[in-house]
Amino acid sequence: MPYQPLNERTVIDYVRSRPTIQSIIPHDVALSVKEVGDGNLNLVFAIATEEGPARSAVLKQALPYLRVAGTSWTLTRERMRFETQALLRYNELAPGLSPQVYDYDEEMSLVIMENLEDCEIMRKPLVARKRFPHVVDHISTFLARTLFFTSDLCLPGAQKKALLLKNINSDLCKLHEDFVYSNPFMDSPENRWNHLVEEEVRGVRNNGPLKVAISELKEHYMTHAQALLHGDLHTGSIMLNEHVTKVIDPEFAFFGPMGYDVGAVLENLVLNYLSHFAHTPNAEDRAEYQRYLLSMVRGIWNEFARKFDELWTGNTNGELPPVKFWNFPGGVEAFGEFRRRYIQQVLRDAAGHAGCKMLRRIMGIVSVWDLTSIQDLEKRAAVERLAIRIGSRWILERNHIQTVYDLISIVRDEGVEGSDRM
Repeated sequence: MPYQPLNERTVIDYVRSRPTIQSIIPHDVALSVKEVGDGNLNLVFAIATEEGPARSAVLKQALPYLRVAGTSWTLTRERMRFETQALLRYNELAPGLSPQVYDYDEEMSLVIMENLEDCEIMRKPLVARKRFPHVVDHISTFLARTLFFTSDLCLPGAQKKALLLKNINSDLCKLHEDFVYSNPFMDSPENRWNHLVEEEVRGVRNNGPLKVAISELKEHYMTHAQALLHGDLHTGSIMLNEHVTKVIDPEFAFFGPMGYDVGAVLENLVLNYLSHFAHTPNAEDRAEYQRYLLSMVRGIWNEFARKFDELWTGNTNGELPPVKFWNFPGGVEAFGEFRRRYIQQVLRDAAGHAGCKMLRRIMGIVSVWDLTSIQDLEKRAAVERLAIRIGSRWILERNHIQTVYDLISIVRDEGVEGSDRM
């Protein structure tokens, strides 16, 4: 079928025409369809039957433009290939932590996958102060396995390079190059911000040392092809309940710096932490939940680092460096020191990239619901000022970060001051 954007009516005929989906949604069952996409890029349809979740699916289709910006901002539909490739890889490397893929249609730029109707997008329940007992284990496992097993630490060089060539996602990388590292920090027509933080926005844009550091991080994003990244791993790309965690929406997947994915998760948890200064008026309730959010930041990093190191010591087939390199007296200790430094650098990279992403959420094209749902603009501005200070410090102080406690200390320092201003 030649490409055409689907709608709630045409999706039904399309699904019935796909033989690969019949084991999930048979020809002879009644279907209902609802467009549920609230993202910035794509159409998303939930397809349901009377037979329940086991006979349902989600269809996601790429539009030929950036949905949040309008039809004038053209965008390649090839991103759906990158998303499907990534989901299939995740199902192989981290089973159960992303939706199953049922069908992929390259010409129609769409993928049909598992329906996660018993899960919810992580962002909103965090604002509602819900707790998820398995999310630290699940997300740290996802990060450790997907990053390690697609890196030179595990893969022979030729295999890593072949995988890299299949994931040169240049159009969507360009979006982040512009919208995370450049446009928010200069005059650009798509930028939006709360007018009450005008002074702080101008302060960031006129801060020479900060902009030098952001430029260094942009260069790092563009050139450091460590592993296959999700590329957009925020709390809007995680669906979960008390038992299950699923990573979704990897259309930005590409080979880049590991710290970018790790930092995206940590940064979104910190933005949610800050949002509770406005969302949770009771100081005791707020402090208790904020401690929980920081425990997730600490737990995800520490568990990621532990699991990543365990994978590395148990899988030494990669070429960075080959195992024989350490075959000398004292080699075991030297290998341990190399691993320690490597993982610490991932944390420092995570701090820098997370800081850039935190700033761009305040002064770029797209914020986050955690903040935009704060109706009182004065309270929102107070939260956004904290995010600007924390993001700036994570960027500028990244090379001095020793442990995740240093990042948390910055959040707590600024948060204590911020609570006095609310």
